[in-house]
Amino acid sequence: MAYSALTLLRCPACGIEYDADKVTNLCTCGSPLLAKYDLAAVTVTREEIAARPPTLWRYHELLPVRSPENVLSLGEGMTPLIALPRLGAEYEVPRLLMKDEGLIPTGTFKARGAAVGASRARELGVTGIAMPTNGNAGAAWATYAARGGMRSLIAMPRDAPVITRRECVMAGAELHIIDGHIGQCGQFVAEQLRNRDGYQDVSTLKEPYRLEGKKTMGLELVEQLGWRVPDVILYPTGGGVGLIGIYKALRELRELGWLDGRLPRLVSVQATGCAPIVKAFEAKASRAEAWPDPQTVAFGLTVPKPLGDALILEAVYATEGTAIAVTDDETLDEQARCARLEGAFICPEGAATLAAVKRLREDGWLTGDEEVVALNTGAGIKYP
Repeated sequence: MAYSALTLLRCPACGIEYDADKVTNLCTCGSPLLAKYDLAAVTVTREEIAARPPTLWRYHELLPVRSPENVLSLGEGMTPLIALPRLGAEYEVPRLLMKDEGLIPTGTFKARGAAVGASRARELGVTGIAMPTNGNAGAAWATYAARGGMRSLIAMPRDAPVITRRECVMAGAELHIIDGHIGQCGQFVAEQLRNRDGYQDVSTLKEPYRLEGKKTMGLELVEQLGWRVPDVILYPTGGGVGLIGIYKALRELRELGWLDGRLPRLVSVQATGCAPIVKAFEAKASRAEAWPDPQTVAFGLTVPKPLGDALILEAVYATEGTAIAVTDDETLDEQARCARLEGAFICPEGAATLAAVKRLREDGWLTGDEEVVALNTGAGIKYP
């Protein structure tokens, strides 16, 4: 069996297929591309996976890097899935669990996408990566670019967490601080790349492999539960790559025959100060409209119009999930409550998912009988 079962890239919007072994960004129609695998050729067993080292690379058949020599790793993956009994009792959701991504290299789930994306970029001959970021993604990609001997060009808003700015500088990135939001940072990066050779734009979903790293959260979660799914998964949604990735992972596992037909209900959690997916969901729309003047303390959620909006909404609709926006006050209250009751200092984005659990239980969308997994996407200590 080959190290990777990757076959091609396919556009989910128009169906055009692309050679996976050429550096490719978006489809000509403007849609993100998805990596496809020859799942029928995957012969590894769940028992064989269990015997491998506890990193996300244990799933290498379902990842895009073709040769193990091209893997850039700092030991990322296999973050803990922990019970939250005291919070669960407060919320009347006794089977509440948290997948804690704060314990991964660079302190956030962004390391997953950066590890896989940077590894594949280098394998394809890319010598520099460039991206806009709200902070944590830039820090992660700069770190893994350094690990692979690649250059990095990062643009982030002036309001981004200062610690992430310092991480980029320490990793040798060319850092640009922009007066504006992430969309304006993206415009700056696009202008810079017109005159640079060897760089790839690795903005959210503008290349297909960050998503593959993020999907490993779903693969791990299923393995940690004994190769079954929970009833509900809540995900803090800015660019939404992790939500799309988890949904992709679940469908691939089902196609492999490792899951039965049931999928968990997926919940997209946003902030009231930037909730384009929630607004689209409430309107039963298939695309989101740009959110004017995005503002929230959960800085990773300030994405006014996710490029993958159609894929996020598809995942929520297809699993009979929902989308909910919580206030900054609710987020900060649950961040403090989680630290006080469970000893876990989580990031604001992760705390937003706990605020959503509380509200969905109060509203009756959750009955209290479900096994519920909240994603904490980073360490609270990164937001001093």
